[in-house]
Amino acid sequence: MVLGGALTPLTGCDLFDRDDQPAPPPDPLRPMVDESLALAAAYRASATAHPELADRLNPIAETHTAHATELARVIGVTVPSAAAAPTTAPAADPNGARAALRTLEKTAQQSATAACAAAPAERAALLGSIVAARATHQEALK
Repeated sequence: MVLGGALTPLTGCDLFDRDDQPAPPPDPLRPMVDESLALAAAYRASATAHPELADRLNPIAETHTAHATELARVIGVTVPSAAAAPTTAPAADPNGARAALRTLEKTAQQSATAACAAAPAERAALLGSIVAARATHQEALK
């Protein structure tokens, strides 16, 4: 029995057709999110290892977390709810910890500068402020 209208034949393959389009590439700012989270983790680990530096290091860790959150919002990803683990253990002494963090900041500033130079205009202000913050953090660690 046919109930008004034409029937379109369905084959088994038609039921499961999907777009064979490849997934879009990850946003070029995704590594900046991860880098900001790693920096925050390094600061928190050093603040835990050297409580005498906590007043100086914790606000910088919070800044890196805020950067990661804003970058994630801009590119449409979610920041992991669990804190990232530091990639290296903090130095045994406070001066060594500060020197190691300065080195991390310098490297991170260079990557943020490169990202800023390659970014479209609507992202340049955010990336420029991250570059400036990372330069300021280096000075705060002296």
